[in-house]
Amino acid sequence: MAHDATTGPDPALLHPLAAHPRVTFLGNLDLPPNVAVGAYSYYDDPAGPQAFLDNILYHFAFLGDRLVIGRFCAIATGVRFLMNGGNHRLDAPSTYPFLVFGGAWAAYDPAGKFPNRGDTVIGNDVWLGYDATVLPGVTIGDGAVVAAGSVVSADVPPYAIVAGNPARVVRMRFSGTEIARLRAIAWWDWDAARITRHLGAISDGDVDRLEEAASA
Repeated sequence: MAHDATTGPDPALLHPLAAHPRVTFLGNLDLPPNVAVGAYSYYDDPAGPQAFLDNILYHFAFLGDRLVIGRFCAIATGVRFLMNGGNHRLDAPSTYPFLVFGGAWAAYDPAGKFPNRGDTVIGNDVWLGYDATVLPGVTIGDGAVVAAGSVVSADVPPYAIVAGNPARVVRMRFSGTEIARLRAIAWWDWDAARITRHLGAISDGDVDRLEEAASA
């Protein structure tokens, strides 16, 4: 059964919407060990779920970087994650990535100078718009929105709306005090039944109402 009256959609379903196989709960894909996706985060693409994996680019296991996506994220068609394997050295005579081809060439990365900006981390309840690109090592905070076509090259604060290339903050969705309260509530960590009971406060309320629900 796809839905339950008390808990909503089954997070273990690959395709939670009947007759809409373009929508995929990503946590149910056969993800590589260096990719982690939280429950209910979905990808929407006419090309199907494989397109999500195909759009994680330059992700070489030997570099050790991870793509970590939180819970309840909405990821639109064409969103791409560029990982650290796409970086090239700029401090040497050549930018050619000899290291990635292995063999004897792998020795020519003295002292780990191959650029590695660390993990790419997407928070909870993040909306990544159509055809957005996320560059290596970026952290996108909880509740943030990335506009269609944006190129995210730097960290995005929680509950910020960013747009452009490079992406810049257009506005904040809430005040600083409200953002702190929302992150303290962390509704995305509630169990499914509790979320369902308080869906009105989460999806159609305000911070005060959500805070009341959190203390109920």
